[in-house]
Amino acid sequence: MKIIGTSTCDCAIAPASDRIGDIPGICGIVNGSILPGYYGIEAGQSAVGDILKWWVEGVCQGGAALHDELSREAGAMQPGASGLMALDWNNGNRTILVDPKLTGLILGQTLRTTRAEIYRALIEATAYGARAIIERIREYGVPIDRVVCCGGIAGKNDVFLQIYADVIGQPMLLAGSSQAPALGAALSAAVTAGAAAGGYDDWAEAQRRMTSLEDKRFTPRPEAHAVYNELYAIYRALHDTFGGVSKSADLGSVMKRLLAIRP
Repeated sequence: MKIIGTSTCDCAIAPASDRIGDIPGICGIVNGSILPGYYGIEAGQSAVGDILKWWVEGVCQGGAALHDELSREAGAMQPGASGLMALDWNNGNRTILVDPKLTGLILGQTLRTTRAEIYRALIEATAYGARAIIERIREYGVPIDRVVCCGGIAGKNDVFLQIYADVIGQPMLLAGSSQAPALGAALSAAVTAGAAAGGYDDWAEAQRRMTSLEDKRFTPRPEAHAVYNELYAIYRALHDTFGGVSKSADLGSVMKRLLAIRP
């Protein structure tokens, strides 16, 4: 199975022979919805790029130049260095809690907290949200072989993708086309037309001929991934408590745990 992600939507395919059942918190699992003979598994986050837009443009009153500046500053930081933890629910939670009334959170701020530290914490929060989706799919017996990123952020922000690789612990691959949805539509048209009309007679051949991956990829760094495993455990404690999943988390220790992780 592979998972293909844009900024806010993750779509995976798995052979129909796997007989995938219900996965709690995953709203769309349909046989043949993406490719014949495969289940399409659709999940996603309610906001990713819009959270960064809110911070940079709404709160900090900046534009593209400030996005670039904060990305450079955030990229120079070590995981856990800010002592911050955020929840990526500024527009509710689509997956896996399926609750539009949940809201965002930034925890661990001090008088020394900077704009770039919050910017990075927000990126990390969306990465934790993506990891929660991937772990839920795996928890119900669906393996994920690779992650292919497409969409605007994937082609613009290397810091973002490196954080995702470090948090999830899996390489982030890049689609060869910057217009993946349009390419998918063209691929479908080529198969519908068939080889006699200049297209292809099967999906596998069309995929081989029409799709590609960029040579560039983002590989998890073991030291960073180890730190993010600790931080993700804190994220899940907050996620499950504020999301109504659990009432037994010891949130009184969270701020001190974040400080203890700082290098």
